[in-house]
Amino acid sequence: MACVATLALAACNEGAPAPQAEATEVPEEIAAEPMAEIVDTQGIGTPMAERVATIGLINKRNNLTRDIEMSPGESRRVDDVIIRLAACERTAPWESPVQTGAFVQVFVNERRDAGGDAEWYRIFSGWLFKENPSINVVEHPIYDVWVKDCAMSFPGEEA
Repeated sequence: MACVATLALAACNEGAPAPQAEATEVPEEIAAEPMAEIVDTQGIGTPMAERVATIGLINKRNNLTRDIEMSPGESRRVDDVIIRLAACERTAPWESPVQTGAFVQVFVNERRDAGGDAEWYRIFSGWLFKENPSINVVEHPIYDVWVKDCAMSFPGEEA
């Protein structure tokens, strides 16, 4: 009986279209928009251009989670979400409390009304913090974005 049910379910996919490749190209109107400029005033540690942030993205509809590694100044599109990273920072090892943060902008391609066309809307622009995610939250019914890490080093740290 279980074999018959399995075969019946397998037949449901026959003739189904192949899954579409996800869109990864950032639209020109988003790419042309000026990004927040974060000035590195400390001059200690890894230069901003050489840092790498790991940003978590979850689609709550299908429970797909992705880790996205980005450098400051980079934009990355995953399906209907664009994440732009302006900066990432963490406290020096000798400072307390430990904080890891990133300045991100999040855009979502969605329809505002039933009859309209999908458009890109900025849903978030600001600092996100790993240790205190409730300080600043990306509020969206489908997508959640958070900081996982900022890879950088300070003088005297062991590699």
